[in-house]
Amino acid sequence: MAGILDLDLVAARDALRAREISSTELTSAYLSRIEATADLNAYITVTADKAQAMAKASDERLAKGEGGGLEGLPIAVKDLFCTEGVLTTAASHILDGFKPTYESTVTGNLWSAGAVMLGKTNLDEFAMGSSSATSYYGPPVNPWRGAQDSETRLVPGGSSGGSAAAVSGWAALAATGTDTGGSIRQPASLTGIVGMKPSYGRCSRWGIVAFASSLDQAGPMTRTVHDAAVMLSAMAGHDPKDSTSAAEPLPDLEATLDSGVKGLRIGVPAEYRVDGMPTEISEIWAKGIAWLKDAGAEIIDISLPHTQYALATYYIIAPAEASSNLARYDGVRYGLRVDGGSLDEMYANTRGEGFGAEVQRRVLIGTYVLSAGYYDAYYRKAQRVRTLIRRDFDEAFGKVDAILTPTAPSDAFAIGANEDDPVKMYLNDVFTVPASLAGLPGLSVPAGLSARGLPLGLQVLGRMFDEPMVLRVGRAIEKAATFTSRPAMLEGI
Repeated sequence: MAGILDLDLVAARDALRAREISSTELTSAYLSRIEATADLNAYITVTADKAQAMAKASDERLAKGEGGGLEGLPIAVKDLFCTEGVLTTAASHILDGFKPTYESTVTGNLWSAGAVMLGKTNLDEFAMGSSSATSYYGPPVNPWRGAQDSETRLVPGGSSGGSAAAVSGWAALAATGTDTGGSIRQPASLTGIVGMKPSYGRCSRWGIVAFASSLDQAGPMTRTVHDAAVMLSAMAGHDPKDSTSAAEPLPDLEATLDSGVKGLRIGVPAEYRVDGMPTEISEIWAKGIAWLKDAGAEIIDISLPHTQYALATYYIIAPAEASSNLARYDGVRYGLRVDGGSLDEMYANTRGEGFGAEVQRRVLIGTYVLSAGYYDAYYRKAQRVRTLIRRDFDEAFGKVDAILTPTAPSDAFAIGANEDDPVKMYLNDVFTVPASLAGLPGLSVPAGLSARGLPLGLQVLGRMFDEPMVLRVGRAIEKAATFTSRPAMLEGI
């Protein structure tokens, strides 16, 4: 079992195709690993019987020399993706017992490519948070521990914290996540894995429980950059069921991975050197710049002047869209229902009991900024600033091929920290939100360890629909960083 778990996605794919291992064997190893790491609380639902049946079917196809790009590979699915006949909760009490009668487009694409579903992973309720601590099912736990404090449990980041914990703890070969303001990239940084947010529209949103419709985007969470390219190749594609899905053709993401960065222009934005940024974040960023320069890239200082307004803009637009999207959860059609003396009282009782504090906070903020007296002052103004942020990136990409920044402003923090200060929690997205507002692709790559022995990531941003460039630069950083550190819990397996 130890040898099988040591294989990354690409290595496992090659071993399956060569018939060196079977999908049944591989899937069984991961199901056993899920049991062994139950204290990570990475999964809300484990689909063991379904996984074994899917693995058996994959082995039959592989024996015939058939199969898709992910044939027989066991992966985890963030519990924001609707999966036919399988409990889908969005980590919220209000979706108790909800089993969709349909499959999300992204997971449907993965199953068509032959992937095997291990289960549904934990997350912040309705993907609202930066720590995954708002989950109704309790917080997932980061497999990493501080070098000097092995007892303190740390967050895996959010909102895709369960997926990050599963991949980092080897309880999944890879996983899906969703990124609205950094919810793939930030947890990837905090758990020492690779996380990619594709361009907005690259992956269909159909069948994904909505948070903020103009920002939500599905993406892969993996051990390596190459694995991310393979996963995204299966996930992406135009979907006529999603009006925001882009008809942009997807290039071969593996073809240029190892092309190097010689001759490329890499932008370094001055505005990402924020006040109070920890020295170790500045130092890992400087290392990344040096790695790319040594590999032949030209480093260019750039300016993204409206970056300072990005967080405020995001926390107006995202709650506004959330307040509209979450209006459908009323206790009438599905999920939790708490009766009352009248229809209005039933609505209030259901939503009051079904939604957690953070979701209620964002719904209230969103309703406020969309109200008649404040729409122009807040929401419309935020949309205008969003346009300026996008223009900043457009101008920058007239000069550079990619942009390099830190992914997160710190390493992993303790579960329970910052929970009484929502604004401090929101600051975890300071480096990831601008690209989300602009709809750009972004990739977090593990680059080193903090003074506490915890992972730190670097973020690569690219032009709209230029995922090959982002992956290419990310691969160069990965090679230079040679990040081989693992959580202590993986020792001996």
